Amino acid sequence: MNGRLVWRVARLVEARDETPTARTLVLEVPDWPGHLPGQHVDVRLTATDGYSAQRSYSIASAAGVEGDTRVELTVQRVPDGEVSPYLAEVFAVGDPVELRGPVGGWFVWRAADPAPVLLIGGGSGIVPLMAMVRARAAAGSRVPFRLIYSVRSPEDVLYADELRRRGRDDFGLDVAYVYTRQSPEGFPRPPGRIGLATLAGHGWPADFAPACFVCGPTGFVETVADFLVAQGHDPRRVKTERFGPSGG
Repeated sequence: MNGRLVWRVARLVEARDETPTARTLVLEVPDWPGHLPGQHVDVRLTATDGYSAQRSYSIASAAGVEGDTRVELTVQRVPDGEVSPYLAEVFAVGDPVELRGPVGGWFVWRAADPAPVLLIGGGSGIVPLMAMVRARAAAGSRVPFRLIYSVRSPEDVLYADELRRRGRDDFGLDVAYVYTRQSPEGFPRPPGRIGLATLAGHGWPADFAPACFVCGPTGFVETVADFLVAQGHDPRRVKTERFGPSGG
């Protein structure tokens, strides 16, 4: 996984809608070297006139068994974007796409790490965190996982059914939601942004020395990371991955 990155031609073998604006793509990638949960790939589209556009997407799937050549990406459609509208709406089973990766080696979770884990995702920042959740389950790990998921509304929740199911499993995932625009009926808190109280109530105490992974828009990530450090978490244990405007 640390070798030279090359472009591979992947093909779509399955697709499923996650929300009205997000779609999971299951790609068959020849000679895929494997990946770690938290890594991402570069995707390149090339038009008939030679114009190309490239974007990075987090891998949603667990690492899988050796020789597994399937990779899952979840793409959030960006209005007026160049790449995401095609992938989320037009890209069909059997179609090819160029893919390069895996990329990244710092924002990753390894099953051998015994420390409790705190995952904090904003919007589609849940994607690489979901790869970690799935990797934990695939490894049969009993490492305690807590997830704080900040999202606009219930209809924007990615992997909603799977998150409910994993919360009920043995050694299940502890999930807390923060709705920023619209809360579901009967939800105990009004819409609002994530704050110190949320982290204190649903995160791990700093003296537990958890591994913290924060992913989302730049402002969200910087705010949450500052909160965690203010609560006494070791900055070296707070790993962040952020995204910003890229043209979609």
